[in-house]
Amino acid sequence: MAGTGRAAPARRRRRAASVVAVLAVAAALGGCTGQEQSGTPSQRVTTWMRSVGGAGIGNVEVASRNIDLVIATHNVAAAVREACALLSNEAQTAIGNLPAPDEQLTNQLDTAYMDATAAGDDCYGGAGGNAKLLARSAKERTELMGLLATAVDHVRSVTGQTPTTDTTAPQSGGDPFGGGT
Repeated sequence: MAGTGRAAPARRRRRAASVVAVLAVAAALGGCTGQEQSGTPSQRVTTWMRSVGGAGIGNVEVASRNIDLVIATHNVAAAVREACALLSNEAQTAIGNLPAPDEQLTNQLDTAYMDATAAGDDCYGGAGGNAKLLARSAKERTELMGLLATAVDHVRSVTGQTPTTDTTAPQSGGDPFGGGT
């Protein structure tokens, strides 16, 4: 126990240095606030939805729906895997756009995007013929649509407006692999 007395002050100094470092990073990031971090809660959420939030929701919705379309019309493992990977990628991109300027919205979208990632991963794993993974992905994608609808309802309650989540729709009747006309 001879060294115990000296270790405690060293630990306190390390903790204090850690706290100072965290506060310095927080202060530095505070200077990087964008438009979505100023104004009323409604204005912040509206600005965020118009900049990245709405497109993130829309891209995940479209990618999820495309999986059913690809399975129904192409059913080639490579095409299904591509659609599944797109869902996972869109979800990860959308996660990168968090946090939203509203904590509840952030939590709702984080849950939805994590579900979308799992659905895309399960779909990808099942694309070669694993019916159990494809069924799990379908269930997760159904739940995903409910989670996204809940988030959109929350945006509506905060802003008083129905948000735009439009994305560029695929050509040729909505078939992402149908090509142009």
